[in-house]
Amino acid sequence: MRRLRKFIIWAAVIVLTLAALGAGAYLVQTWQTDQRQDALEPFYTPPDPLPATPGTVIRTEPLGVEVTGGTALRMLYVTQRPTGEPVASGAMVFLPTSPAPNGGRPVVAWAHGTVGMGNSCAPSRSTNPLSDTNNWLEPMLARGWVVVATDYAGLGTPGDELYLVAEAEARDVVNSVRAVRNLPQADAGSRYAVWGHSQGGHSSLWTGHLGERLAPELSLVGVAAAAPAAELVDIMGAQWSGLVGWAIGPEVMVSWPVMDDALNPPAIMTPGGAAAYERLAQECTSSKVLALKLVARSYEGKQFFNENPITAPAWRSYAQDQTPDPLPASMPVFIAQGTADEVVLPWPNARLAEQWCKAGSALSMLWLGGVNHNSAAEAGGPAALWWIADRFAERPAPRTCDQPPPITLPAN
Repeated sequence: MRRLRKFIIWAAVIVLTLAALGAGAYLVQTWQTDQRQDALEPFYTPPDPLPATPGTVIRTEPLGVEVTGGTALRMLYVTQRPTGEPVASGAMVFLPTSPAPNGGRPVVAWAHGTVGMGNSCAPSRSTNPLSDTNNWLEPMLARGWVVVATDYAGLGTPGDELYLVAEAEARDVVNSVRAVRNLPQADAGSRYAVWGHSQGGHSSLWTGHLGERLAPELSLVGVAAAAPAAELVDIMGAQWSGLVGWAIGPEVMVSWPVMDDALNPPAIMTPGGAAAYERLAQECTSSKVLALKLVARSYEGKQFFNENPITAPAWRSYAQDQTPDPLPASMPVFIAQGTADEVVLPWPNARLAEQWCKAGSALSMLWLGGVNHNSAAEAGGPAALWWIADRFAERPAPRTCDQPPPITLPAN
């Protein structure tokens, strides 16, 4: 009995010690993050009033990271709300060191995935700004392309991030291209491609629809996406009751009601979800603390939503409005999708491919065997680079519509 008691005491001491060490590390990390964000705040504070012209560069400074074959800048620029109201957004700019060709450098607009709504989550403000860029950023610089990566307005800058709102995302993307063209050292031309992951895939596909209207002086040669959050009704309908509901639901609940007064978040959330969603939306998705909270809720069987949002008419209607229609054959599109994706499940994008092919879209679909959601951009990046290179070279766009998906679609 004494030995058992000693074992229990020592086990308790070890658990408490590890918990204390974990809490101490978290407090230190939080303090360091706060210090970094306080130091960056002056850069991200826009002038009042804002310049009215979209694409105006407010200021730039070195990003503080090294990239082979190029230099990296942090940029604050003017974009627009869906109403056309000017608003500020942060961005990253990657400039090749090689000489610019006649007519200016081609531009790739990178649209990042879901990161959380807190200031420190914005890629240009984060401690890991090159996250999700392995395998494609430096090869693009080696080809002499400028890469501009918007944070999206309201993420790291004043105001609300309009998460998965098509008109807002597309404006942020095209205005980032306008801004980089206003940097003399960029020598950027008018031709650009869009490349995005997850939420950024949604941005990319919608830029394919809206880019010409929003920025007629630019020439969009094609759109590429990795695991795009495109078929929102299908995705939300499949993921609402699990861990993904806790991870992504809070951002939707904060964002969409800004655009539509008919949307009432508390009506479709559990008491726990309603109490936590505004705070959880601010947490960075890369945060280990957030991950532990979500896992704990999942094990306890608690849900974020009290019902499938898609069964609520107003929410279903808005999700349908933010789901892109098939792109016309004149706008080439490339999609890379992992078969092991646990967030943007493979079958909604298999259904997208089926529908878009029937509509005549110039779709090139790449299935990535065994690749999960977080790895989709890195795994699909090399193929996306070659596909974009062909668009800049004005080669005919391929279609893969004769190739069946490697998964089985569920019955409608």
